[in-house]
Amino acid sequence: MTISEQIKVLCVRSDISMAELARRLGTTPQNFNGKMKRESLTVVDMERIAQVTGTTFKREFVLKNGDTV
Repeated sequence: MTISEQIKVLCVRSDISMAELARRLGTTPQNFNGKMKRESLTVVDMERIAQVTGTTFKREFVLKNGDTV
């Protein structure tokens, strides 16, 4: 699942539209849609999306031995 697909699922499960998410992020729906299409969202964007939707964003690498980085 791509990041854009995950964000769409997040919106459905959070009961907000993509346009509303864009507004909460302080951008236009058109600008946000462009970032989604280009898959150009940064980690900072993802953290901000989590903040405005009241969720938690986790990012980590899991090594073969189970350690995380």
